[in-house]
Amino acid sequence: MNEGRSPVPAAPDGRGSGLTMLIRIALAVLFLDELVVGFWNQFFPESFYHNFPTVTLTPPFSDHYARDFGGATLGLAVVLGIALVAPRTAFVIPAAAAFSTFAIPHFFFHVTHLGHASPGEAVFLTTANAVVALLGLVVIALTLIRDARHRRHRQRRTD
Repeated sequence: MNEGRSPVPAAPDGRGSGLTMLIRIALAVLFLDELVVGFWNQFFPESFYHNFPTVTLTPPFSDHYARDFGGATLGLAVVLGIALVAPRTAFVIPAAAAFSTFAIPHFFFHVTHLGHASPGEAVFLTTANAVVALLGLVVIALTLIRDARHRRHRQRRTD
């Protein structure tokens, strides 16, 4: 019946493909990043300010802004966590887009504010922020590729 054809790729509900596994891994990285940063900033803002690498490069400390950022970051962790658990397109694309809406401008902020950073801090900031900013876009791209493959496969079955 399906002789000579590859197995059915995962449906957009996220079951069973290699692309879905890559999407889940990327979502797990983003989820853990946002969960740790958000929790630390929300509940221990002064510790975050003084101990998270390079944060003190942009003083002064503000408890209000730190906790607001922590809460917003935890909110991103929630939607990323939902997409991680159920990697359906309807969850993954909005979660990755919301993350990217934060991460891309955050990257550009740091790239343009390296004046007080040591060379090592500048490399760390640029690299770490570039990786997570790109990861959000990679999740979107992988999801669109997975969905296109599923649509092509479904179309071939109906032809």
